[in-house]
Amino acid sequence: MPELPDVESFRRVFASHAVGPPVRRVDVLDTGVLRDVTADRLSEALVGRRFTEPRRRGKLLLAPAGPLAVVLHFGMTGSLHWAGPGQDVHRHDRVVFAFPDGELRYRDMRKLQGLRLVEGTRGVDEVLTGVGPDATEMSRDRLGELLGGRRQVKATLTDQSVIAGIGNLLADEILWRARINPRTSGVHLGQDDLVRLDAAMSSVLRQSIEAGRVPTDKSWLTGRRDEPSGSCPRCGTTLVHERAGGRATTWCPRCQPR
Repeated sequence: MPELPDVESFRRVFASHAVGPPVRRVDVLDTGVLRDVTADRLSEALVGRRFTEPRRRGKLLLAPAGPLAVVLHFGMTGSLHWAGPGQDVHRHDRVVFAFPDGELRYRDMRKLQGLRLVEGTRGVDEVLTGVGPDATEMSRDRLGELLGGRRQVKATLTDQSVIAGIGNLLADEILWRARINPRTSGVHLGQDDLVRLDAAMSSVLRQSIEAGRVPTDKSWLTGRRDEPSGSCPRCGTTLVHERAGGRATTWCPRCQPR
């Protein structure tokens, strides 16, 4: 499932290849990923235009093109790929933006989200209504304010209306590094907990962005979580796999006691 570091990687692909040259053609191969726009309208609006620098907000990618902007949401299986001339189309490529030297392809197997076309600042603001601040721009004080309620900390971290960009993998990794149980209520977080959580969040996001995804190295919890009897990378204790905050969750009962 794409999370903040994946979408940042897609942003860089977009910025590297699709910013500057004119859009020559827009091929909608599957209208099931279009949201509030038709294939004809998308093509009419974008052919001949030039994209400017895209920006990311959490898991959303916003790509301006003159007075318009394409908003991409990658859902559970979406991604962006650059293809050179003559490269075969993947069976899950849904929308193709053709440029003079190649194609930018929106690929998505499950089609749970998709693309929107919005107009002006107002259109972008409407799309971002209800989306929280980006996780990479979070101060420790602000993090403490957002986590200070009675909800379980895992549920708050993964709520995109509170903090944008953190999904299941990132949340579990951050909480494991901070030695905080995912079912801990926010009102029970002390200042020391918040310091560890802030440091863990900054470190995990930085390293994940550098890798272009959430790493699956065995020194990370994410590298062990899918093993039925996986052990904690830090202490070797068998990991717990249960639900917390409505999501499948993995943690170490020794490092993260309740």
